Amino acid sequence: MFGLFGKKGEKAPEERLSDFQRKKDFAGLARTYYEMGAAAMDTGDLNKAQLWLHRADTIYSADDDIYDKVGERLMDDCSDRIGQLEEEDGLLHNAVPAEIAEKAGELGGVQVRIWGLLSIARLVRLGERLGGLPGCEVLGELGWAVDMMFQSLQTPPSQEEYQHLMDVCNALYELNGKPVYYTGELEVPGKVPFQVFDLNGMFGVEQELNSYIDSHLRLLAAMSQGAEELPAGESGIVGCTLLPDYYVRTGSVNLEEVPQIKAELERIRSDYDFVRGGLTVEGAAEKIAAYKQLDILA
Repeated sequence: MFGLFGKKGEKAPEERLSDFQRKKDFAGLARTYYEMGAAAMDTGDLNKAQLWLHRADTIYSADDDIYDKVGERLMDDCSDRIGQLEEEDGLLHNAVPAEIAEKAGELGGVQVRIWGLLSIARLVRLGERLGGLPGCEVLGELGWAVDMMFQSLQTPPSQEEYQHLMDVCNALYELNGKPVYYTGELEVPGKVPFQVFDLNGMFGVEQELNSYIDSHLRLLAAMSQGAEELPAGESGIVGCTLLPDYYVRTGSVNLEEVPQIKAELERIRSDYDFVRGGLTVEGAAEKIAAYKQLDILA
């Protein structure tokens, strides 16, 4: 792969990752992730290929200087490989978003939005812990954002609340590309540390949060202007709670058998049944409050 493999005396890719992270050499980090992803794909480990190739793509796509250093040949091959992975029916990364999109098409706008809020609520505790890392403070605001968006579906927010939510939305967009996104990690009792970069799975938790909140801000603006046609809700955040990158990176082969993922798939489908058939303000408030206390990695 463009001379990246098999150089005599060269450190193993995993060792080089640590070196590049320490030096904040993100072009080197992107190349190494690509190398690991290409190797995994060539040996048929498609989950690992998905993990590493998407990490490479995220890094070089976020910064023009890194983009130039990595080079078009590597990026073209990485993009081609990602395109091939998108056609694989057996990948959780493909199957779950397809199922969610299909189910979302059967829901009304408010139902889709509540389905998304329930998922965001389950990220609150993880977000609070990640928010303690310098540069990740916005993730500690998820609890406030969930409560504000839920309440604003019933009562118009103040201008200050609207502006604060917009600030959260913008900060989430800017998180991808910060050094801490590629290097930060969080201790998990009795388990391998959770890396901030593990949020990159399912098209990026922080990016899907940004999309969801941006959609909600547009909804509030439309409602304040008395618009007859309201913007559609975003459902992409729903599958992000699976956090597959963490489990693939820490050695899980069959993601569908990971207890946390099995539990989360059950919650996603249970929430769908709730918003489709039994949605009430009181029931949603109760679920949101309970989910905000959930340790999603437990």
